[in-house]
Amino acid sequence: MAVRTIAAPPTPWSRNLAEPQIDESAYVHSFSNLIGDVTVRPNVLIAPGTSIRADEGTPFYIGESTNIQDGVVIHGLEKGRVVGDDSKEYSVWIGKEVCITHMALIHGPAYIGDECFIGFRSTVFNARVGRGCIIMMHALIQDVEIPPGKYVPSGAVITNQQQADRLPDVNQSDRTFADHVVEINEALRAGYRCAEDSACINPIRENLNDVKEGIKETQYKNSVETMSVNLDIRSSVRNLLSQGCTISAEHADQRRFKTKSWLSCGQISSTREDQVLREIDAWLQDYQGEYVRLIGVDPHAKRRVQEMIIQRPGDAPVQSATATSSNYSRSSSSTSKPASVGNGDIAGDLIEQIRSIINQGYKIGTEFANERRFRTKSWITGPAIEAQKETVALQEIESVLADHQGEYVRLIAVDPSGKRRIMETIIQRPDESAIVHSNGNGKAKTVKTAPSSNGRKASVNRSSSGLDPEIISQVRSLLAQGLTIGTEHADQRRFKTKSWQTCSPIDSQNESQVLAALQECLVEHQGEYVRLLGIDAKAKRRVIQTIIQRPGDQPQNGTKPVAQETSSYSPYSSASTKPANTTTQSGNSSLSSEIVSQVRSILSQGLTIGTEHADKRRFKTKSWQSCSPIDSNRESEVLAALDACLQEHQGEYVRLLGIDANAKRRVIETIIQRP
Repeated sequence: MAVRTIAAPPTPWSRNLAEPQIDESAYVHSFSNLIGDVTVRPNVLIAPGTSIRADEGTPFYIGESTNIQDGVVIHGLEKGRVVGDDSKEYSVWIGKEVCITHMALIHGPAYIGDECFIGFRSTVFNARVGRGCIIMMHALIQDVEIPPGKYVPSGAVITNQQQADRLPDVNQSDRTFADHVVEINEALRAGYRCAEDSACINPIRENLNDVKEGIKETQYKNSVETMSVNLDIRSSVRNLLSQGCTISAEHADQRRFKTKSWLSCGQISSTREDQVLREIDAWLQDYQGEYVRLIGVDPHAKRRVQEMIIQRPGDAPVQSATATSSNYSRSSSSTSKPASVGNGDIAGDLIEQIRSIINQGYKIGTEFANERRFRTKSWITGPAIEAQKETVALQEIESVLADHQGEYVRLIAVDPSGKRRIMETIIQRPDESAIVHSNGNGKAKTVKTAPSSNGRKASVNRSSSGLDPEIISQVRSLLAQGLTIGTEHADQRRFKTKSWQTCSPIDSQNESQVLAALQECLVEHQGEYVRLLGIDAKAKRRVIQTIIQRPGDQPQNGTKPVAQETSSYSPYSSASTKPANTTTQSGNSSLSSEIVSQVRSILSQGLTIGTEHADKRRFKTKSWQSCSPIDSNRESEVLAALDACLQEHQGEYVRLLGIDANAKRRVIETIIQRP
């Protein structure tokens, strides 16, 4: 098949008409596009639908045995370069044995070290990824340097160097998976090359019928995935393995369950998901008619991090449709869908919470409060939910919600052994109803209710969360990094004196519970400043402080964060920063919106702003000179002083400083102007 390779187009910055250089052993599919100065080394696989364009940023380098999978886009900015392993400058450097998976985006200037794994739809821009890193799905890596051997979880947003430095190390199971992908794509490369060679493919076609007849049905049985383990268990196992936990289980008959004297089923030494699921399935078969609970153990802290009942005596065995012998479903009551409750259905996320509480053996309680009691946090205890059957519990909760329409109602999960509350979540507010109807696809719509002319409540569509998507994304990123979430509030007077007050602590790591608590804090402190905290529990320090509400905002409709944490490190500043007078203007200032955002973020953290300048000679020797000091903390005055500094030192390097006056140290240094 002919490979689509095109010379670089003539442009004002490049007229060399360079063409791709592809090694003979590489396989480049005809449905991919390679343009310009792209070097493709031996044994590379470039799958259909890829676009590799060295027409603006150039050149590109793709190392030996690397695979570029379907839909990958590789491009680069005109300015900004990285230094490759051969000490030459490139717009994009991709090392040896790298996996860049489906729909990923690598945008130069970018460096990807040897043996890295870039997950589906992840983006790497203006960044350096060290050797052996694994970046999972839907992640964003920008303006940072990832140290070698680090693991980036799915959905993570890494845009400052502090986040990059705190990333966990890659464990062996992750490395084994990445190596396996390399082996698979090496086999695919050889297979595609063979398919185009008649001398290679014809003997295989001739023997194909004989091979099919020689395959026995029993050869497939061992490869059939165990279907008797339900999706909830699979998800829990996958989550525990990704955290490096070991998995075991315990069982108990009715008598032992009541006395909490569980017996051990054993521990699973394997870290492969399929082997773990097979072992769990075997336990469920061995202990039919008993309680079985799954246990996740943190081997470093030597403590249990999860206990989940996955089978109860009343569960009915279900024959698997994929095996010839009987495979029984050991799912807990969580797998069965609840019958219709009352005259309406409770929202799907609430059903999942109740199901989870029951499965873990916790007690369910309720509390309610009117507007006045809600403000003073003087909740009244509602009826306890004694039922252990999910459908009965749902009916009782629906009854509580109906009895306290127009009031706040919150659900409580209590650990009877530790005699402490595990979870508190508001399930009804005065301006909305928790009783909603399914939309037919398994998801429930939350509805906001308003009184109609006949005294009843009319439904109005509303999103399930009133928080802005930017806040939700930031919370998700903080949780993915293992940080603890906190909140603080301050009125106008306290904001000026920086004497913030702490909101109710958020003990959960569950995203939905954290968002619910965050929204509750915003509603409770309307008309005040509220800021979001990301706390490193191990180091006992705050990592990020972001103001997410100001007095003029309306938290119930979602607020946009006014100040966001900015990058304190940019390895390729020439590509990531722009001169102050080249972008959109803010007011009468010629400062770019990026600089204004940085200044706002620094001020919101209570830092002092400073500036330094250097000509080319001083820049090379790192002997910066201070601009006029900025004594004000008012944004408009700071921006005016910053603009004056840039005007005064045109044709020089200027960098912005964020200074912690209490610790007497610099927190942020970022170049905002270049000659």
